[in-house]
Amino acid sequence: MYIPWFALILSLKVAVFSLIVNLVLGLPLGFLLARKQFWGKEFLDTILTLPMVMPPTVLGYYLLVLLGRNGFIGYGLEHYFGINLIFTWQGAVIAASIVTFPLIFKQVRTAFEGINQQYEQTAQMLGISNFAIFFRILLPLAWPNILVGLLLAFARSLGEFGATLMVAGSIPGKTQTMSIAIYEAVQSGQDTIANSLVIILSVVCVFILLSAKYLSSHKIHT
Repeated sequence: MYIPWFALILSLKVAVFSLIVNLVLGLPLGFLLARKQFWGKEFLDTILTLPMVMPPTVLGYYLLVLLGRNGFIGYGLEHYFGINLIFTWQGAVIAASIVTFPLIFKQVRTAFEGINQQYEQTAQMLGISNFAIFFRILLPLAWPNILVGLLLAFARSLGEFGATLMVAGSIPGKTQTMSIAIYEAVQSGQDTIANSLVIILSVVCVFILLSAKYLSSHKIHT
């Protein structure tokens, strides 16, 4: 029986890269909204959380409009740098990153909001720099909760379908992820392959969710 292992490898690759992108973006944004007060703060929070409730196909359409050859971003990338993100695995990373960003961003904000500000104030009184306070005090305290968000986002990235299909398409051996491979197998009547892929993806996701649950309960009891 042929199993498209490339689809699993690509799904893991997309999930890892989208995780890195979201951590780089979500960490400072989550911290900013958790600790700073400014006009339009909650509106910004709403915009950043919007991908959580918006249908993935709608997000995929927006990405096509932006990243396509005639799109606002896509035209500039292709015209000036020769970069085309549509129907590429990099496009799949962007789609997965946007869909899963709220899972990391909201968890980061909640994690930092849950830290007693007296720790920060005491450190400032001792003359510790803000940079050191963040990396030596705040981030270690918030990290267990942030890790839960990362695990959930990773699991969600593995199963992303709608936005990825619209942006990256379904090219076997190039942009076909696990969820798309399952869809294609069902459509072509290859039930055995579809069942195998479903079981593999389900086992991976269950393991990730159990890990997230363990981390959450361990954090609560420590």
